[in-house]
Amino acid sequence: MLPSLDLIPERRRKLGLTQSQLAELAGVSQSYIAKLEAGNIEPSYIKVKALIEALDRLEQNKQVTAGELMNRSIVSIQKLTSIQEAISIMKRTGFSQLPVLDGDKPVGSVSETTLLEYIISMGKSPSSARNVSEIMDEPFPQVNEDAPLSLLSNLLKFYPAILVQKKGNLTGIITKVDLLGVIA
Repeated sequence: MLPSLDLIPERRRKLGLTQSQLAELAGVSQSYIAKLEAGNIEPSYIKVKALIEALDRLEQNKQVTAGELMNRSIVSIQKLTSIQEAISIMKRTGFSQLPVLDGDKPVGSVSETTLLEYIISMGKSPSSARNVSEIMDEPFPQVNEDAPLSLLSNLLKFYPAILVQKKGNLTGIITKVDLLGVIA
């Protein structure tokens, strides 16, 4: 069964291809693509399959990676940072979650939710705990810079952020807002 032919011109334009460029990649003529997109011919299965496969190959090659999507400026806190200072950093930067590091190594995370639960639900003041290591959550997952968008979107369904690394060193962070920028 042939896929919807209406998707061919849409996908071609989304990839920034001309009819001639797609024709060359798929091994068909430019006039064939023009007639197909205009609905002036009855397409052959073999030629449409070649067009779809060419578009699929290009889309896979153009897939966004973690290294392209990440924010290289990582706002983090150390595990011995006071809760009061963590709140101050969140207010100043506008971030709702922060990675917690021990030196350069991720050891946890802290979020507005965690802080609010500690302060409100437990009836504690921000100064009653000495530092964030006493209340921090698990660290954000880490991926390599070449991790594909599909992996990132799946991880961000369950985590508020992802840390990006290269050769064991943190190089960036990705949040749900970063993912929205690519998808929208």
